[in-house]
Amino acid sequence: MSQDSQHGKWTISSSDDDDEDLPPSGRSSNINNNSHQPKSSPASTPEAVRTTVDIKPEPAKTPVSSLVIGSEARQAAAMNQLNPVKLESSPSLTGKRKKEVSEGSGWALSDSDDDDESVKGKSLSSVPKKAPPSPKAKKVKVENERPPSPHGRLYYIDEPEDFFESSVPCLNDTYRFYLNKVTGLDKKYNSGALHIRDILSPLFGTLKESVQFNYCFDIAWMVQQYPPEFRTRPVLIVHGDKREAKARLVQQTQPFPHVRLCQAKLDIAFGTHHTKMMLLWYEEGFRVIILTSNLIRADWYQKTQGMWMSPLFPRLPKGSGSSAGESPTFFKRDLLEYLASYRAPELEEWIQRIKEHDLSETRVYLIGSTPGRYVGSDMERWGHLRLRKLLNEHTDPIPGDQSWPVIGQFSSIGSMGLDKTKWLAGEFQRTLTTLGKSSVRSEPPIHLLYPSVDDVRTSLEGYPAGGSLPYSIQTAQKQVWLHSYFHRWKANTTGRTHAMPHIKTYMRVSPDFTQLAWFLITSANLSKAAWGALEKNNTQVMVRSYELGVLYLPTAFNMKTFPVHKNPFPVSSSSTGFPVPFDLPPTSYSAKDQPWIWNIPYTQAPDTHGNVWVPS
Repeated sequence: MSQDSQHGKWTISSSDDDDEDLPPSGRSSNINNNSHQPKSSPASTPEAVRTTVDIKPEPAKTPVSSLVIGSEARQAAAMNQLNPVKLESSPSLTGKRKKEVSEGSGWALSDSDDDDESVKGKSLSSVPKKAPPSPKAKKVKVENERPPSPHGRLYYIDEPEDFFESSVPCLNDTYRFYLNKVTGLDKKYNSGALHIRDILSPLFGTLKESVQFNYCFDIAWMVQQYPPEFRTRPVLIVHGDKREAKARLVQQTQPFPHVRLCQAKLDIAFGTHHTKMMLLWYEEGFRVIILTSNLIRADWYQKTQGMWMSPLFPRLPKGSGSSAGESPTFFKRDLLEYLASYRAPELEEWIQRIKEHDLSETRVYLIGSTPGRYVGSDMERWGHLRLRKLLNEHTDPIPGDQSWPVIGQFSSIGSMGLDKTKWLAGEFQRTLTTLGKSSVRSEPPIHLLYPSVDDVRTSLEGYPAGGSLPYSIQTAQKQVWLHSYFHRWKANTTGRTHAMPHIKTYMRVSPDFTQLAWFLITSANLSKAAWGALEKNNTQVMVRSYELGVLYLPTAFNMKTFPVHKNPFPVSSSSTGFPVPFDLPPTSYSAKDQPWIWNIPYTQAPDTHGNVWVPS
């Protein structure tokens, strides 16, 4: 089968190969197709930045990759020098950006962190190119640096002086759910949003130590985000890198003796450490941030991201009992259980610190994934069965709930199987449609939000934003049925229609899209590796990756449902409306819309920077 669009034709095969093999997580397969590899390390190149793709590898013959930008330490030596992806430039459409691109510089693709299947026989790497040079033009060699962005060295424009808060911003104290700031938006859409510098600033506490759980790191950039007075305070990095990738992360940390590493155990093949969390220990108490951003500049620049920020948890009186400081949602117990699942000595002191603090003000539920095969009651500890258990126990059936749609929104898509019954409309739909203990199984509409080609093309970043949306043609061609669920990324209500989503959210919404039965923000994309999949006639669940999110249930807020906030910006400190990050109702794909697929060409129309996208 072939599908045509204004962006070209792609062919759908009838192949049902689901037995492809990826190398184990952590084995890097990055390729730099320049003959001159950069010799500098991120420590010596301040603007070393990587744009990431969130993929958890499922079996595939060669690794799926993510865009890697700059002299990032996780770039690996080439394992197989194969066909490159080229980003060709034509005159800028916007005129708003500095446009220098060096021909002698490149950006490459590295292992990604969500469960898409890989390009067969190809590894993706890219070189930004200018429009054809004159015959006399001389190629400039750049030995020791590469551009911080596929747009060229000068892509990143500086944020305005008032971009970072100098006083505590007006925050939504009801839900404590925030979006990140986006460079280039009208100021009102960043009012009450948070940049990483805001989160780590002294306005929120006098920092003593911190832990950063994440998938992708630029250590030099991360250190610079801490304010000068906290910049040498101890930081523990929890990561999932192995072998060469781990060695490069170690190399990144060498200039920073206050940064230590903790490797997450990934005992099941093709799993990744995808959790994104900060633990912040202050002189005044303790705070938890659960978020969707990697620790790289590109993730905090012009993408839509989200986070939950806990209240400041005070220290308990000495001699408090083991159950002291627990919340009605058992957040403290669940956080300690999640940390214990790492079986890491480096986290023991943090487990003890959390026990000594009062987390009773927490009103969200923790939903984590940790790698393993689970049976019996343990099946409900992690992944989507954990979500199902909470929805069963802490929500009530709603009259007419069969017309309350489920919305899933994500930045990466794994293999769902030959038809919807294999996982999506089977076990996962059963979880998402659970409301209370009702035995009646409803099948409400399911709306899946994933950017179209035009959404990416017209975004602030242009086509390179698609490097963080790694849906491959090899996966797409085996599940064309999935695309009928797709809806556009539109976020006019938050000013972020052109800031491509790296946020992941799931929710149940009323037929008129004014009320929420529940809302979840998480690191988990639409994949079995992230959420888990039933095995052995539903007597076992297998989870490949670490993920973490928080679930908002109305009962924890003394509500029956959450009203949807129609105009969430500028942020109000006491709004009862929930700030859904995109427009409701969602907009279905039109007949001409295609989902963004990152390893096929788009040459019919240039993006906002005058580029076309030509993978080969």
